[in-house]
Amino acid sequence: MSGHVHDAYIRLIGGQDRRVPAVLARAMLGLAAGFYRVAMTLQNCRYDRGWQPASRASVPAVSVGNLTVGGTGKTPMVEWAARWFRQRGRRVVILSRGYGRTHGLNDEGRVLEENLPDVPHLQDPDRVRLAGIAVEELEAEVLVLDDGFQHRRLARDLDIVLIDALDPFGGGRLLPRGLLREPISSLRRAGVVLLSRADLVSEPDRAAIRTEAERHAGPLRWAEGRHAPLELLDSELAVSPLSNLPGARVAAFCGIGNPEGFRRTLLPLCGALVDFRTFPDHHDYDRSDVESLAGWARDRAVDLVLTTQKDLVKLRTTHLGAVPLRALRIGLEITAGGDVLDDAMAGLLSGRPPA
Repeated sequence: MSGHVHDAYIRLIGGQDRRVPAVLARAMLGLAAGFYRVAMTLQNCRYDRGWQPASRASVPAVSVGNLTVGGTGKTPMVEWAARWFRQRGRRVVILSRGYGRTHGLNDEGRVLEENLPDVPHLQDPDRVRLAGIAVEELEAEVLVLDDGFQHRRLARDLDIVLIDALDPFGGGRLLPRGLLREPISSLRRAGVVLLSRADLVSEPDRAAIRTEAERHAGPLRWAEGRHAPLELLDSELAVSPLSNLPGARVAAFCGIGNPEGFRRTLLPLCGALVDFRTFPDHHDYDRSDVESLAGWARDRAVDLVLTTQKDLVKLRTTHLGAVPLRALRIGLEITAGGDVLDDAMAGLLSGRPPA
């Protein structure tokens, strides 16, 4: 989906366009969402009632997922979870579908490979098969499923479900009328719900999000986190400190599911954020994109261009024209409920079933 088409779709489902064709389109999308709801209900019912048993790996499996389409910060959470187990001496393998890859790992996979070089990452839509490979060939002791909440063929011992504080419930409607992949009530399957980007909204807003979630799903084990800026990184993995940013004229761009989250993370770091461009999620940059970005950086007379690590692994260049290009490396920082997460994950290592 191109950037213009994506923006038009968001405006359409958001209701900003009140012309007759838009109203009719929303009605059709609402009808399609009704069929989607039935399909999701039947799928979940098959697994919940045991009519379609899930395949269980011989080692603990932890899923990191979400309820909505778009970026909730799953990749930093996957990295955090894998690092948690590695710090306790467990061999971890990450399993993901590999959305958008053509050969090798996709962009999220390459980011995780850079940040966790000692953690293998397998990508294939058939994660049951991958689990067998991870255990039998790589001697995995823990499996971490990236974007696994809706992938129920492989049983998991713990579901960590992320809600993005900037858009927690995708407009409150199911696909394609909204951005929900399944009803909010599905959160009752979660072992822990983590509110990501919690630092970007007020405490009353955070409380309201939790109240709404629990209104649909009942009491939840709750944690909150933020995307903490760590350092700047170039395409050759050379590191520079964030102290280079204050006083600099900076432009930034990204092609991720939630560009607003990235922009708001940058604002307090930069002396001046001169301009900000967005591309579709998983955008595959080509030569014309690089030339366009180089001209844009030159015309804005900036000292530095920033992007995300997910974008930089596809660009693989240290400069846009004469302007340095760097990625802002971030890490998940748990700001509330750390004991909830620790307890849930430690229970898997001790053999204690999750609450």
